[in-house]
Amino acid sequence: MTDTGTKQNLLLSFYGDDFTGSTDALESVTMAGIPAMLFLSPPSPEDLKAYPHIRAVGVAGTSRSQTPEWMDEHLSASFKALKALDAPICHYKTCSTFDSAPRIGNIGRAIEIGHDIFGTGVPVVVGVTRLKRYVVFSNLYAAASVAGDSEAFRIDRHPTMSRHPSTPMTEADLRLHLAQQTTRPIGAFDFRRMLSDDASSAFAELCAENDAVILDTFDDATTTRTGQLLHERSQIAPTFVVGSSGVEYALADYLTKQGVLPLVPPPSHRPAVDRMIAICGSCSPTTSRQIEWAEANGFAVVAVDTVALVEKGEEEEQRIASNLVRLASEHKGVVLHTAKGPDDPQIAATRQALERRGLTSADSSPVMGGGMGRVLKHALKETGLSRAILAGGDSSSHAVSAMGVKNMDVAGPLVPGAPLCRVHSADTAIDGVEISLKGGQVGEDNFFGRVMSGK
Repeated sequence: MTDTGTKQNLLLSFYGDDFTGSTDALESVTMAGIPAMLFLSPPSPEDLKAYPHIRAVGVAGTSRSQTPEWMDEHLSASFKALKALDAPICHYKTCSTFDSAPRIGNIGRAIEIGHDIFGTGVPVVVGVTRLKRYVVFSNLYAAASVAGDSEAFRIDRHPTMSRHPSTPMTEADLRLHLAQQTTRPIGAFDFRRMLSDDASSAFAELCAENDAVILDTFDDATTTRTGQLLHERSQIAPTFVVGSSGVEYALADYLTKQGVLPLVPPPSHRPAVDRMIAICGSCSPTTSRQIEWAEANGFAVVAVDTVALVEKGEEEEQRIASNLVRLASEHKGVVLHTAKGPDDPQIAATRQALERRGLTSADSSPVMGGGMGRVLKHALKETGLSRAILAGGDSSSHAVSAMGVKNMDVAGPLVPGAPLCRVHSADTAIDGVEISLKGGQVGEDNFFGRVMSGK
């Protein structure tokens, strides 16, 4: 993207619907050589004067676990604030599995809000080959894990996402999936049209006819062409885009081939640490295997009494935190988890405990995540540890917020979708701490060991 005379000459802004997804997008632009910073609330142009070097701005949100009414209030304000930064592209960053529902994390509602604020048809880019997500004829396929050679499944047959406790994916055609969340017209731009000579004009016409247009993205050719199409639209008028980090990877791929990127050298790997804490709110089979690896390799592994956490609140948080500090002094690593896999009976017990308090399953992430964030902050203060993991897209969003983090940047690469991020906070006890925020399907079995090694 060329110099358009915009404030601070930003190339991109994005709003992440959860924190693990936000750091995924942050990683993609940073490793492409674009200096970037992730904030917990939309910064103003005045705020950005403290960071004159950055060219991409992200906001880590929690909309993935929120209602449409919440979105009407909070997403509208956030999108307007990001539009005021004058970046050519504003991206509403979703999970690459696109899981959402009419009442929780409604992506269709986000499209409506963004369309009405920016006044243009919304490109929807979900496939990202680096994370083994593929969109073909608008149908989404995803590997069971983004690491190794795991089989790719149609998303409605995916072993984890078809059984997600809050937003199970029951439809692979993203047009039909979104049609359950919005009545706005949805078009599709498949790879045959994308790779044709008149792709640019055909895409512009389709965007003019529809409020949202889904692009196929499943290989190098469709990824590069997607980046070209997004870049071309953004040079005509500010463009609002919805989708995974495939948006950033497509733009970076195209602009790198055009010689625009990198602007600066990307960060290198971080050195190893000898002790670490991991908090797991993910119930995916991938995370479950990682917990098992940790237990087999000398980590202390503790199941959180989630029922007590719901019922006793701060009292139980204090008990967990004290135990965590003790364990951290005795072991090289400690893993706290709220569930081991989707069949853990603790999940049903937690829902029942929430119901007894007059809450619903949608409240699980704020309750669990917020509590675990306060536990982790206490433990980091008491132990002086410099590296941690937060696993689980929904829960980690609330955990980071509860910790009092101001903003984050990428300290170094680790595995696709889960870099090591450097925390910036007014609290000197956690300022500079490195945290990897990991989605459920991210990482191989030895992920916790890799975070300790920094490689």
